[in-house]
Amino acid sequence: MKILVLSDSHGRKEPMVRCVEREQPRHILFLGDGIRDAWALQRQFPHIPLTAVAGNCDLLCSEPGERLVELAGRRILMMHGHTRQVKFSTMAARYAAREAEAEILLFGHTHCPLVDYDGSLYTMNPGSIGYSGSYGVVTIQPDKVDCSVYRL
Repeated sequence: MKILVLSDSHGRKEPMVRCVEREQPRHILFLGDGIRDAWALQRQFPHIPLTAVAGNCDLLCSEPGERLVELAGRRILMMHGHTRQVKFSTMAARYAAREAEAEILLFGHTHCPLVDYDGSLYTMNPGSIGYSGSYGVVTIQPDKVDCSVYRL
């Protein structure tokens, strides 16, 4: 299963559309700061499920700041990151993922792409699709997970 991971669009919807067209994902995860962009993307591609969390700039939004989802049998903790102060350290976010028994932690907020695997937890920040054109792809196969960051 190919999952497109987007974050921090900040009003720039076009790069998100290009990512969907390029990657042809089976699911989209949006990590906040541009929730209206994510909703517009969902209207444009209604056949692709989209799950979102709110960022610190997503005012008056009913989406939670963190969400635990299960896709293709893998537990994924997705968050914008401001709720766990990821600009200072990813430790609190990693602890939350371990507490939730997640195999994959996804966060945004810093606009800095990151991919890490410590032997039991994949951690990825796709960076900012709105400013730098970076995005993430999580590929889940029965016996393997791959997390990668790309640029448009």
